Amino acid sequence: MATNAPTKMKKLINKVEDLVPESLAGLEAAHPDLVKIDAKNNVVLRAGGPKKGKVALISGGGSGHEPMHGGFVGLGMLDAAAAGNIFTSPVPDQMEAATRAVDGGAGVLHIVKNYTGDVLNFQMAAELVAGEIEVSSVVTNDDVAVQDSLYTAGRRGVGVTVLVEKIAGAHAEEGGSLADVTATALKVNGQGRSMGLALTSCIVPAAGTPTFDIGDDEVEVGIGIHGEPGRRREKLASIDEMAEWLVSPIVSDLGLAKGDSVLAFVNGMGGTPLIELYGAFNSVNKILKGQGISIGRSLVGDYITSLEMAGFSVTLLKLDDELVRLWDAPVHTPALRWRV
Repeated sequence: MATNAPTKMKKLINKVEDLVPESLAGLEAAHPDLVKIDAKNNVVLRAGGPKKGKVALISGGGSGHEPMHGGFVGLGMLDAAAAGNIFTSPVPDQMEAATRAVDGGAGVLHIVKNYTGDVLNFQMAAELVAGEIEVSSVVTNDDVAVQDSLYTAGRRGVGVTVLVEKIAGAHAEEGGSLADVTATALKVNGQGRSMGLALTSCIVPAAGTPTFDIGDDEVEVGIGIHGEPGRRREKLASIDEMAEWLVSPIVSDLGLAKGDSVLAFVNGMGGTPLIELYGAFNSVNKILKGQGISIGRSLVGDYITSLEMAGFSVTLLKLDDELVRLWDAPVHTPALRWRV
């Protein structure tokens, strides 16, 4: 008998409930020189333990956004990352365990994407170690697509989180104080904005079917990283036109002007090949050049994803000499590495 039930999508998994711990175990097996896994708490730790006298950086969030955050643990970025279930915030106990594990005596910076569960649970973790470990927190909120969403009060934290982790991580690596590293993280968040679009929905493994329906000729503009709805739905257009949909609101929100230099980050959402992402970067470059804005640094690839969603996001960070220096500083993590 015919049925209208949606078809279950194929996934490379054993059991849904084992996906996150098995993925973390694979990360450790692939990069034992960089990371170790606290399997009890699903926390990725920098190999070699805490560095005495260094400010430690922690982030975390729901799984399904890989390589964020575990792929950014290592020299010049994070000291730990707490992994929640798919699209689900880690619990405070995980974040507390991570904070205690990486404390080297100089304090710990929590880098938190602006999703309600993440913010509340990181706050609780900071309270659990209060009086023992000095903790500072920076909440990223760079998404210009919406002011509020199903998951946030205020703007969502998306692509700029990668840049905060890299640049603040470099400042910590060179010996900056907790106050100074926190100020750098706040500066990056304040000077960076993002916006993304989706060509297809993601498919949460436990559900096995697309999170939202979208036509073959449609694009969701302004999406989040959990399948949240965007600003509007448009007909599929050329990459030049779609890049304009994302770049213009960012340029306007940041107040970028002729003569400014930016770090341009074109991020894949998990299901878009690099040939298309570089095409998107070419479009972004043409748009910015047309406005007299130069690209001083760049990043292209899958760095903060939404499972296998097809689409891309654009993040622009207004640069100055200090940010360029910290961006160029050595980094060696499973997902980001140079000049080591």
